Amino acid sequence: MDRRRFLQAVTVSVSLLAVPLVAKAQPPAGKTARIGYLSFRSGPSQLEEAFRQGLRELGYAEGQNMAIEYRWAEFKPDRASTLAAELVRLKVDVIVATGGPIPATAAKRATTTIPIVFTVSDPIGIGLVTSLDRPGGNLTGLNILTVELNAKRLELLKEMVPGVSRVAVLANPANPGSAEALKELEGSARVLRLKLHVLEARERQMIDTAFAAMARERAEALLVMNDPMFMTQRERIVDLAAKHRLPGIFQFREFAEAGGLLSYAANLADMYRRLATYVDKILKGAKPADLPVEQPTKFELVINVKTAKALGLTIPPSLLLRADQIIE
Repeated sequence: MDRRRFLQAVTVSVSLLAVPLVAKAQPPAGKTARIGYLSFRSGPSQLEEAFRQGLRELGYAEGQNMAIEYRWAEFKPDRASTLAAELVRLKVDVIVATGGPIPATAAKRATTTIPIVFTVSDPIGIGLVTSLDRPGGNLTGLNILTVELNAKRLELLKEMVPGVSRVAVLANPANPGSAEALKELEGSARVLRLKLHVLEARERQMIDTAFAAMARERAEALLVMNDPMFMTQRERIVDLAAKHRLPGIFQFREFAEAGGLLSYAANLADMYRRLATYVDKILKGAKPADLPVEQPTKFELVINVKTAKALGLTIPPSLLLRADQIIE
């Protein structure tokens, strides 16, 4: 996403932000809602519980007025397409596509009639919708703004480690948004006078190899790109960063909670809980084409002080003052 389009996107007025999670109206009486849940991950996590919590707050209860058909793609694009087609054959009322752009694009290919609710970054750039305020078609959802925040993450990393000049970037080239995100990151790096070393990991087994390459490249710090596989492997990634003594900045707070030095993003669990708002509106008759794509307006900076001490880093007061959470 170029700067002009990003600035246009963040100024979109999203009326859904004003909608409380607890709605006055109850789910449609006498009907069991069938929700298809397609994830690129290999199994449930706290994010699915956040989604279910949002549904409960809106009056839905599994086994009573709601049933969820879970499908896990296990990080395999072809499997995501197969499972999307399966949910379409089941004639679910709505498909929730999570864990990156691949499930959402698979669902879009599988149906033009069943409503689809997604969580992705840059939904315009990857071709899911044509507009954030009026998506058109049968898709809407949440733009998690991970790609657009990478430049800010580089700035925070340099503020934490002022003398850094070589930054390793862990990326998954199989992620549809990776190439464009890396292109924009290179531009930010030039402004900050940083040299980036991009190391690729398409599969979990390649993460160790990538960190070994970081050592050979004499990387001084680390930025981990957004990817659902990296999210599930966050403890391993954080442990390897500590082993190689690499100060790292990550996407979501879960990395900092696992021992990562810094994280900067919207609260992912909150966004999954808000997915329920879209599902509820669609089940009550709203059309995805008329539901604006929601974007976060608050981003959390989380600092792990224990990790900073282990790396021998002094956290600048300017960062401490801006931190939303400090992990001791």
